[in-house]
Amino acid sequence: MRRSKVLLVIGLRSGGTLDEVWNRTMRLTRGGREVRMPRAVIIGSGSEIAPTRVTNDQMARIIDTSDEWIRTRSGVEARHFATPDIATSDLGAAAARRALDSAGVDKDEVDLVVFATMTPDHFFPGCGTLLQDKLGMPPVPCFDVRQQCSGFLYGLQLADAHIRAGMARTVLLVGAEVHIGFMPWTRENYAYALGESDVPPTKEEWEWNSRFRHLVVLFGDAGSAVVLRASEEGERGVIDHDLHGAGADFDKLCVPGTGFKHRPYIDAEQLARGDHIPVMDGRFVFKMATTHMAAVAKTVLERNGIAPEQLKMVLMHQANKRINEYCQKTLGLPDEKVPHNIHKYGNTTAATIPLLWDECTRDGRITPGDLVLMVAFGAGMTWGASLVRA
Repeated sequence: MRRSKVLLVIGLRSGGTLDEVWNRTMRLTRGGREVRMPRAVIIGSGSEIAPTRVTNDQMARIIDTSDEWIRTRSGVEARHFATPDIATSDLGAAAARRALDSAGVDKDEVDLVVFATMTPDHFFPGCGTLLQDKLGMPPVPCFDVRQQCSGFLYGLQLADAHIRAGMARTVLLVGAEVHIGFMPWTRENYAYALGESDVPPTKEEWEWNSRFRHLVVLFGDAGSAVVLRASEEGERGVIDHDLHGAGADFDKLCVPGTGFKHRPYIDAEQLARGDHIPVMDGRFVFKMATTHMAAVAKTVLERNGIAPEQLKMVLMHQANKRINEYCQKTLGLPDEKVPHNIHKYGNTTAATIPLLWDECTRDGRITPGDLVLMVAFGAGMTWGASLVRA
Protein backbone atom coordinates (compact mmCIF):
# COMPACT_ATOMS: atom_id res chain seq x y z
CA MET A 1 0.00 0.00 0.00
CA ARG A 2 2.97 2.39 0.43
CA ARG A 3 3.50 2.35 -3.34
CA SER A 4 -0.21 3.04 -3.82
CA LYS A 5 -0.08 6.06 -1.50
CA VAL A 6 2.88 7.50 -3.41
CA LEU A 7 1.06 7.01 -6.70
CA LEU A 8 -2.04 8.70 -5.33
CA VAL A 9 -0.05 11.76 -4.18
CA ILE A 10 1.63 12.00 -7.58
CA GLY A 11 -1.72 11.63 -9.29
CA LEU A 12 -3.31 14.42 -7.25
CA ARG A 13 -0.44 16.75 -8.10
CA SER A 14 -0.92 15.93 -11.79
CA GLY A 15 -4.53 17.13 -11.69
CA GLY A 16 -8.02 15.68 -11.67
CA THR A 17 -10.61 14.89 -9.05
CA LEU A 18 -9.85 12.43 -6.26
CA ASP A 19 -12.14 9.87 -7.90
CA GLU A 20 -10.43 10.27 -11.29
CA VAL A 21 -6.97 10.05 -9.76
CA TRP A 22 -7.92 6.92 -7.83
CA ASN A 23 -9.20 5.26 -11.02
CA ARG A 24 -6.06 6.33 -12.92
CA THR A 25 -3.41 5.38 -10.39
CA MET A 26 -4.79 2.67 -8.13
CA ARG A 27 -4.06 -0.30 -10.40
CA LEU A 28 -2.07 -3.46 -9.81
CA THR A 29 -1.06 -6.31 -12.04
CA ARG A 30 -2.27 -9.74 -10.94
CA GLY A 31 -1.41 -12.75 -13.02
CA GLY A 32 -0.63 -10.59 -16.01
CA ARG A 33 -4.02 -8.85 -15.73
CA GLU A 34 -4.37 -5.22 -14.72
CA VAL A 35 -7.01 -4.67 -12.04
CA ARG A 36 -8.04 -1.69 -9.98
CA MET A 37 -7.66 -1.46 -6.25
CA PRO A 38 -10.92 -2.44 -4.56
CA ARG A 39 -13.66 0.08 -3.87
CA ALA A 40 -16.29 -0.30 -1.11
CA VAL A 41 -19.77 -0.67 -2.60
CA ILE A 42 -22.96 -0.61 -0.53
CA ILE A 43 -24.78 -3.72 -1.77
CA GLY A 44 -27.58 -4.03 0.78
CA SER A 45 -29.35 -2.29 3.64
CA GLY A 46 -31.97 -2.93 6.29
CA SER A 47 -33.69 -1.26 9.24
CA GLU A 48 -35.58 -2.05 12.43
CA ILE A 49 -37.84 0.51 14.10
CA ALA A 50 -38.62 0.18 17.81
CA PRO A 51 -42.22 -1.00 18.33
CA THR A 52 -43.86 1.67 20.53
CA ARG A 53 -44.93 4.77 18.59
CA VAL A 54 -45.31 7.87 20.75
CA THR A 55 -46.88 11.02 19.30
CA ASN A 56 -46.24 14.61 20.35
CA ASP A 57 -49.70 14.76 21.89
CA GLN A 58 -48.85 11.74 24.04
CA MET A 59 -45.60 13.40 25.15
CA ALA A 60 -47.63 16.47 26.13
CA ARG A 61 -49.52 14.36 28.68
CA ILE A 62 -46.42 14.18 30.90
CA ILE A 63 -44.31 17.19 29.78
CA ASP A 64 -45.09 20.89 29.41
CA THR A 65 -45.06 20.87 25.62
CA SER A 66 -47.39 20.63 22.63
CA ASP A 67 -47.49 19.15 19.15
CA GLU A 68 -47.06 22.61 17.62
CA TRP A 69 -44.12 23.49 19.89
CA ILE A 70 -42.24 20.30 18.96
CA ARG A 71 -43.04 20.34 15.23
CA THR A 72 -42.15 23.98 14.63
CA ARG A 73 -38.82 23.72 16.46
CA SER A 74 -37.63 20.34 15.23
CA GLY A 75 -39.92 18.77 12.64
CA VAL A 76 -40.62 15.78 14.89
CA GLU A 77 -44.23 14.53 14.90
CA ALA A 78 -43.70 11.12 16.49
CA ARG A 79 -40.95 8.78 17.59
CA HIS A 80 -40.64 5.08 18.44
CA PHE A 81 -39.32 3.75 21.74
CA ALA A 82 -38.01 0.30 22.58
CA THR A 83 -39.80 -1.91 25.06
CA PRO A 84 -37.83 -3.04 28.15
CA ASP A 85 -36.86 -6.34 26.51
CA ILE A 86 -35.20 -4.63 23.50
CA ALA A 87 -31.60 -3.41 23.66
CA THR A 88 -29.53 -1.45 21.15
CA SER A 89 -27.80 -4.62 19.96
CA ASP A 90 -31.22 -6.22 19.31
CA LEU A 91 -32.28 -3.40 17.00
CA GLY A 92 -28.88 -3.56 15.33
CA ALA A 93 -29.06 -7.33 14.86
CA ALA A 94 -32.55 -7.17 13.35
CA ALA A 95 -31.45 -4.43 10.94
CA ALA A 96 -28.30 -6.38 10.08
CA ARG A 97 -30.28 -9.51 9.19
CA ARG A 98 -32.39 -7.48 6.77
CA ALA A 99 -29.30 -5.86 5.28
CA LEU A 100 -27.62 -9.24 4.74
CA ASP A 101 -30.81 -10.61 3.14
CA SER A 102 -31.12 -7.64 0.79
CA ALA A 103 -27.45 -8.00 -0.18
CA GLY A 104 -27.73 -11.75 -0.72
CA VAL A 105 -24.79 -12.22 1.66
CA ASP A 106 -24.44 -15.00 4.21
CA LYS A 107 -23.42 -14.02 7.72
CA ASP A 108 -20.34 -16.24 7.41
CA GLU A 109 -19.09 -14.08 4.54
CA VAL A 110 -18.75 -10.98 6.75
CA ASP A 111 -15.14 -10.42 7.79
CA LEU A 112 -15.50 -7.12 9.66
CA VAL A 113 -18.21 -5.60 11.89
CA VAL A 114 -18.46 -1.88 12.68
CA PHE A 115 -21.14 -0.81 15.19
CA ALA A 116 -21.86 2.89 15.76
CA THR A 117 -23.89 3.88 18.82
CA MET A 118 -23.88 6.23 21.79
CA THR A 119 -26.35 4.06 23.72
CA PRO A 120 -24.59 0.68 24.09
CA ASP A 121 -26.22 -2.17 25.99
CA HIS A 122 -23.48 -2.01 28.64
CA PHE A 123 -20.83 0.46 29.77
CA PHE A 124 -18.56 -2.26 28.39
CA PRO A 125 -18.29 -4.31 26.28
CA GLY A 126 -19.44 -2.48 23.17
CA CYS A 127 -22.20 -3.72 20.92
CA GLY A 128 -19.97 -5.06 18.12
CA THR A 129 -19.23 -8.47 19.61
CA LEU A 130 -22.78 -8.73 21.00
CA LEU A 131 -24.08 -8.29 17.46
CA GLN A 132 -21.62 -10.85 16.12
CA ASP A 133 -22.87 -13.40 18.65
CA LYS A 134 -26.57 -12.66 18.07
CA LEU A 135 -26.12 -13.15 14.33
CA GLY A 136 -24.29 -16.44 14.88
CA MET A 137 -21.24 -15.20 12.99
CA PRO A 138 -17.79 -16.72 13.32
CA PRO A 139 -15.24 -14.64 15.28
CA VAL A 140 -14.30 -11.54 13.26
CA PRO A 141 -12.82 -8.13 14.09
CA CYS A 142 -15.49 -5.88 15.67
CA PHE A 143 -15.14 -2.12 16.02
CA ASP A 144 -17.33 0.08 18.22
CA VAL A 145 -17.61 3.70 17.08
CA ARG A 146 -18.53 6.49 19.54
CA GLN A 147 -18.94 9.60 17.43
CA GLN A 148 -22.64 9.98 18.30
CA CYS A 149 -24.64 11.55 15.44
CA SER A 150 -21.58 11.41 13.13
CA GLY A 151 -20.97 7.77 14.05
CA PHE A 152 -22.25 6.24 10.83
CA LEU A 153 -19.96 8.40 8.67
CA TYR A 154 -16.96 7.61 10.87
CA GLY A 155 -17.88 3.93 10.57
CA LEU A 156 -18.24 4.25 6.82
CA GLN A 157 -14.75 5.71 6.49
CA LEU A 158 -13.35 2.90 8.66
CA ALA A 159 -15.07 0.23 6.56
CA ASP A 160 -13.96 1.92 3.33
CA ALA A 161 -10.35 2.11 4.49
CA HIS A 162 -10.27 -1.60 5.39
CA ILE A 163 -11.67 -2.56 2.01
CA ARG A 164 -9.32 -0.29 0.05
CA ALA A 165 -6.37 -1.64 2.01
CA GLY A 166 -7.39 -5.23 1.28
CA MET A 167 -7.91 -5.97 4.99
CA ALA A 168 -11.59 -6.83 4.54
CA ARG A 169 -13.83 -7.85 1.67
CA THR A 170 -17.32 -7.80 3.20
CA VAL A 171 -18.17 -5.36 5.99
CA LEU A 172 -21.32 -5.09 8.09
CA LEU A 173 -21.81 -1.48 9.24
CA VAL A 174 -24.54 -0.86 11.82
CA GLY A 175 -25.94 2.25 13.49
CA ALA A 176 -28.45 1.70 16.30
CA GLU A 177 -29.75 3.51 19.37
CA VAL A 178 -32.09 2.99 22.33
CA HIS A 179 -32.52 6.51 23.72
CA ILE A 180 -35.42 5.76 26.02
CA GLY A 181 -32.89 5.04 28.78
CA PHE A 182 -32.15 8.80 28.85
CA MET A 183 -35.78 9.73 29.46
CA PRO A 184 -36.48 11.34 32.85
CA TRP A 185 -40.05 10.19 33.50
CA THR A 186 -41.15 7.33 35.73
CA ARG A 187 -42.62 4.12 34.37
CA GLU A 188 -46.04 5.19 35.61
CA ASN A 189 -45.69 8.56 33.84
CA TYR A 190 -44.83 6.74 30.62
CA ALA A 191 -47.84 4.45 31.02
CA TYR A 192 -50.02 7.54 31.43
CA ALA A 193 -48.59 9.05 28.24
CA LEU A 194 -49.45 5.87 26.36
CA GLY A 195 -52.95 5.75 27.83
CA GLU A 196 -52.20 2.63 29.83
CA SER A 197 -52.61 4.31 33.23
CA ASP A 198 -55.11 6.78 34.71
CA VAL A 199 -52.58 8.28 37.11
CA PRO A 200 -51.13 11.59 35.84
CA PRO A 201 -47.73 12.94 36.92
CA THR A 202 -47.52 14.75 40.23
CA LYS A 203 -46.63 18.45 40.18
CA GLU A 204 -43.02 17.57 41.05
CA GLU A 205 -42.84 14.88 38.35
CA TRP A 206 -44.33 17.26 35.77
CA GLU A 207 -41.73 19.93 36.57
CA TRP A 208 -38.88 17.39 36.50
CA ASN A 209 -39.98 15.98 33.13
CA SER A 210 -40.48 19.47 31.68
CA ARG A 211 -36.99 20.57 32.71
CA PHE A 212 -35.60 18.39 29.91
CA ARG A 213 -38.33 18.94 27.31
CA HIS A 214 -36.07 20.62 24.74
CA LEU A 215 -34.11 17.36 24.45
CA VAL A 216 -36.33 14.40 25.31
CA VAL A 217 -38.92 15.21 22.62
CA LEU A 218 -36.27 14.89 19.90
CA PHE A 219 -35.08 11.30 20.21
CA GLY A 220 -36.33 7.93 19.04
CA ASP A 221 -35.07 4.34 18.90
CA ALA A 222 -34.11 2.44 15.75
CA GLY A 223 -31.39 0.39 14.10
CA SER A 224 -30.16 0.43 10.52
CA ALA A 225 -27.35 -1.36 8.70
CA VAL A 226 -25.56 -1.56 5.38
CA VAL A 227 -23.38 -4.24 3.82
CA LEU A 228 -20.29 -3.10 1.95
CA ARG A 229 -18.35 -5.33 -0.41
CA ALA A 230 -15.06 -4.88 -2.24
CA SER A 231 -15.37 -4.42 -5.99
CA GLU A 232 -12.67 -3.97 -8.61
CA GLU A 233 -15.14 -3.35 -11.44
CA GLY A 234 -17.25 -0.35 -12.41
CA GLU A 235 -17.51 3.10 -10.89
CA ARG A 236 -19.87 2.36 -7.98
CA GLY A 237 -18.75 2.71 -4.40
CA VAL A 238 -17.52 5.07 -1.71
CA ILE A 239 -15.63 7.95 -3.30
CA ASP A 240 -14.45 10.34 -0.62
CA HIS A 241 -14.82 11.46 3.01
CA ASP A 242 -14.07 14.61 4.98
CA LEU A 243 -14.39 14.13 8.74
CA HIS A 244 -13.61 16.48 11.61
CA GLY A 245 -13.54 16.46 15.42
CA ALA A 246 -12.98 19.36 17.80
CA GLY A 247 -13.58 19.00 21.52
CA ALA A 248 -13.23 22.59 22.75
CA ASP A 249 -17.01 23.02 22.99
CA PHE A 250 -17.97 19.48 23.97
CA ASP A 251 -19.93 20.73 26.98
CA LYS A 252 -22.48 22.41 24.74
CA LEU A 253 -23.87 18.93 23.96
CA CYS A 254 -23.00 16.13 26.33
CA VAL A 255 -24.02 13.94 29.25
CA PRO A 256 -22.38 15.73 32.19
CA GLY A 257 -22.35 12.79 34.61
CA THR A 258 -22.06 8.99 34.77
CA GLY A 259 -18.48 8.89 33.51
CA PHE A 260 -15.08 8.00 34.91
CA LYS A 261 -14.21 11.64 35.39
CA HIS A 262 -16.40 11.23 38.51
CA ARG A 263 -15.57 9.19 41.62
CA PRO A 264 -17.55 6.96 41.57
CA TYR A 265 -18.67 7.18 37.99
CA ILE A 266 -22.32 7.16 39.12
CA ASP A 267 -23.94 7.94 42.46
CA ALA A 268 -27.28 9.07 43.89
CA GLU A 269 -26.28 12.74 43.84
CA GLN A 270 -25.65 12.69 40.09
CA LEU A 271 -29.00 11.04 39.46
CA ALA A 272 -30.76 13.56 41.69
CA ARG A 273 -29.22 16.43 39.71
CA GLY A 274 -30.15 14.82 36.39
CA ASP A 275 -26.52 14.54 35.31
CA HIS A 276 -27.30 11.26 33.53
CA ILE A 277 -29.50 13.10 31.03
CA PRO A 278 -28.00 14.99 28.05
CA VAL A 279 -27.65 18.77 28.13
CA MET A 280 -27.58 20.98 25.06
CA ASP A 281 -27.07 24.64 24.25
CA GLY A 282 -29.54 24.61 21.36
CA ARG A 283 -28.59 27.93 19.76
CA PHE A 284 -24.88 27.18 19.87
CA VAL A 285 -25.33 23.69 18.41
CA PHE A 286 -27.67 25.00 15.70
CA LYS A 287 -25.07 27.55 14.60
CA MET A 288 -22.22 25.05 14.65
CA ALA A 289 -24.21 22.39 12.80
CA THR A 290 -25.41 24.66 10.01
CA THR A 291 -21.97 26.20 9.54
CA HIS A 292 -19.94 22.98 9.54
CA MET A 293 -22.38 20.76 7.65
CA ALA A 294 -22.65 23.21 4.76
CA ALA A 295 -18.90 23.79 4.69
CA VAL A 296 -17.90 20.13 4.75
CA ALA A 297 -20.45 19.31 2.04
CA LYS A 298 -18.97 21.99 -0.21
CA THR A 299 -15.43 20.75 0.48
CA VAL A 300 -16.18 17.18 -0.60
CA LEU A 301 -18.06 18.28 -3.71
CA GLU A 302 -15.41 20.77 -4.81
CA ARG A 303 -12.56 18.33 -4.17
CA ASN A 304 -14.23 15.80 -6.46
CA GLY A 305 -15.40 18.22 -9.16
CA ILE A 306 -19.07 17.58 -8.41
CA ALA A 307 -21.71 20.31 -8.69
CA PRO A 308 -24.70 20.11 -6.32
CA GLU A 309 -27.05 19.58 -9.26
CA GLN A 310 -25.19 16.37 -10.16
CA LEU A 311 -26.23 14.77 -6.87
CA LYS A 312 -29.25 12.49 -6.89
CA MET A 313 -29.76 12.73 -3.14
CA VAL A 314 -28.28 14.39 -0.05
CA LEU A 315 -28.83 12.41 3.14
CA MET A 316 -28.48 14.71 6.14
CA HIS A 317 -28.45 13.55 9.74
CA GLN A 318 -31.97 13.87 11.14
CA ALA A 319 -31.48 15.93 14.31
CA ASN A 320 -33.50 19.01 13.43
CA LYS A 321 -35.37 19.72 10.22
CA ARG A 322 -34.59 23.43 10.44
CA ILE A 323 -30.84 22.70 10.45
CA ASN A 324 -31.18 20.61 7.32
CA GLU A 325 -33.38 23.16 5.56
CA TYR A 326 -30.76 25.83 6.26
CA CYS A 327 -28.00 23.63 4.78
CA GLN A 328 -30.22 22.73 1.83
CA LYS A 329 -30.74 26.42 1.06
CA THR A 330 -27.02 27.14 1.40
CA LEU A 331 -26.19 24.39 -1.10
CA GLY A 332 -28.99 25.41 -3.46
CA LEU A 333 -30.68 22.01 -3.43
CA PRO A 334 -34.32 21.36 -4.40
CA ASP A 335 -36.67 19.66 -1.94
CA GLU A 336 -36.78 16.38 -3.85
CA LYS A 337 -33.03 15.88 -3.32
CA VAL A 338 -33.10 16.27 0.47
CA PRO A 339 -35.34 13.61 2.04
CA HIS A 340 -36.52 13.80 5.64
CA ASN A 341 -37.89 11.18 8.00
CA ILE A 342 -37.42 13.00 11.31
CA HIS A 343 -41.18 13.54 11.45
CA LYS A 344 -41.69 9.77 11.71
CA TYR A 345 -38.79 8.63 13.87
CA GLY A 346 -37.20 11.63 15.59
CA ASN A 347 -33.42 11.72 16.00
CA THR A 348 -32.13 8.14 15.98
CA THR A 349 -28.50 9.38 16.18
CA ALA A 350 -26.16 6.86 14.48
CA ALA A 351 -29.11 5.24 12.68
CA THR A 352 -30.49 8.29 10.86
CA ILE A 353 -28.35 8.26 7.71
CA PRO A 354 -28.45 4.49 7.02
CA LEU A 355 -32.20 4.59 7.75
CA LEU A 356 -32.63 7.26 5.08
CA TRP A 357 -30.43 5.24 2.70
CA ASP A 358 -32.51 2.14 3.29
CA GLU A 359 -35.80 3.95 2.71
CA CYS A 360 -34.56 5.71 -0.43
CA THR A 361 -33.10 2.59 -2.02
CA ARG A 362 -36.21 0.50 -1.24
CA ASP A 363 -38.60 3.01 -2.79
CA GLY A 364 -36.42 3.74 -5.83
CA ARG A 365 -35.31 7.28 -5.00
CA ILE A 366 -31.71 6.02 -5.02
CA THR A 367 -30.70 3.59 -7.77
CA PRO A 368 -27.33 2.08 -8.79
CA GLY A 369 -25.03 4.70 -10.24
CA ASP A 370 -26.60 7.68 -8.43
CA LEU A 371 -24.33 10.13 -6.66
CA VAL A 372 -25.28 10.50 -3.00
CA LEU A 373 -23.82 12.87 -0.41
CA MET A 374 -24.12 12.07 3.30
CA VAL A 375 -23.65 14.84 5.88
CA ALA A 376 -23.75 14.83 9.69
CA PHE A 377 -22.93 16.82 12.81
CA GLY A 378 -22.79 15.38 16.31
CA ALA A 379 -21.69 15.72 19.89
CA GLY A 380 -18.01 15.77 20.55
CA MET A 381 -18.05 18.00 18.50
CA THR A 382 -17.80 15.89 15.32
CA TRP A 383 -18.94 16.44 11.76
CA GLY A 384 -18.29 15.19 8.27
CA ALA A 385 -19.46 14.26 4.80
CA SER A 386 -19.10 11.19 2.58
CA LEU A 387 -19.63 10.97 -1.17
CA VAL A 388 -20.91 7.67 -2.53
CA ARG A 389 -21.95 6.35 -5.93
CA ALA A 390 -24.80 3.94 -5.19
